Amino acid sequence: MKKTLLPLLLAALMLAHGTAGAWGFFGHRTITQVAVYELPASMQAFYYRHMAELVRLSTAPDERRNTDPTEAPKHFIDIDHYSEDNPFGRMPRQYDKAAEKFSADTLQKYGTVPWVILETKNKLTEAFKQRDTINIVKYSAELSHYMGDAFVPLHTTINYDGQLTDQKGLHSLWESQLPERFINDYKLVGEPAKYVKDPLAAVWGVIQESYGFVGETFDRASKIEKVMKPDVRFTFSHRYGKTSRRYSDAFADEYEKAVGGMVNFRLKGAPTMISSLWLTAWQDGGRPNLNELMHQGKPTKEEKEKLTNELAAWKRNSLSQDQMLLAQQKEKKVEVADEIKAAKESGATRKAAAADDDDDDAPAPVIDKLKVKSKGPAGTEKIKQKSDAPN
Repeated sequence: MKKTLLPLLLAALMLAHGTAGAWGFFGHRTITQVAVYELPASMQAFYYRHMAELVRLSTAPDERRNTDPTEAPKHFIDIDHYSEDNPFGRMPRQYDKAAEKFSADTLQKYGTVPWVILETKNKLTEAFKQRDTINIVKYSAELSHYMGDAFVPLHTTINYDGQLTDQKGLHSLWESQLPERFINDYKLVGEPAKYVKDPLAAVWGVIQESYGFVGETFDRASKIEKVMKPDVRFTFSHRYGKTSRRYSDAFADEYEKAVGGMVNFRLKGAPTMISSLWLTAWQDGGRPNLNELMHQGKPTKEEKEKLTNELAAWKRNSLSQDQMLLAQQKEKKVEVADEIKAAKESGATRKAAAADDDDDDAPAPVIDKLKVKSKGPAGTEKIKQKSDAPN
């Protein structure tokens, strides 16, 4: 019986870890769009032509986690499992050496994102060599996703959702609720793409930087928790007989004051690294003429004008205010099964919150007043978009 339960328990833990996707759909799509703006002219026209598809596919890795049991470990690395004092000193950077030291099973259990990033970059390089437009777009989008994941501090620790410190829900708060709520305040202008001489070292450098923010991520939340009562700190939604808990907008506002600069810093840095890896794959792939790969010919006058306007908005940091982010397309709204109220209004208790702590597979959605996000059969988000947005 024990032999049967152990694999099931491990699988459940992996699935629970995998339900918390870095940046959320909004963040990943924003990062991917901005990465296109940071490319050199030799690549930008091609990427801009396919930008809607790139943005849409940038969330595909999260979408398939519910059906692909091998997907979840690709999004994180719990580096503190290997050592709390010097994890990066203990962990070999090359996968073969790391697997030899800790075993492949251990790496799978505690995450493989650095090596998945490099593997995806190599696939993109091969797609450039083959002049394979479909795979260039596919692997560019997936590289954006995995590299974006590495910029989130909570994707580098065992305590990935604050579940070990009675701060469950911190993951969604940090990488979804704050960016969606405060995107107008964030600066998205980054550095132009540059060739990466040592992708392995660069990727590990990003992960080490992310891990360096872990302590502050939890500590600053703890300071707010000490002065903000639970009935103000949390919001509870009651749907289909279940009670789900998330951090309230009041807490999000205070947490943004404490860590907003950190969130913005990581959100702004991700596109630069992503566009740099795209550039690196293109150069390593023989620098193919991407204009020749555009089936409908070179950029039209309309495309050039549209790109020029978006670049100007990006440089003056008004993409969000001007509603130019593809991630801002309105989502379908559905009728809620039960009324949703703030914790103080509903009279919800810590007991209800504790019940929610055991429900790893059903994270509370980010709620704006009485609206909730619609979910598809596989748990993915359905987006209602304009005619010029990705389907």
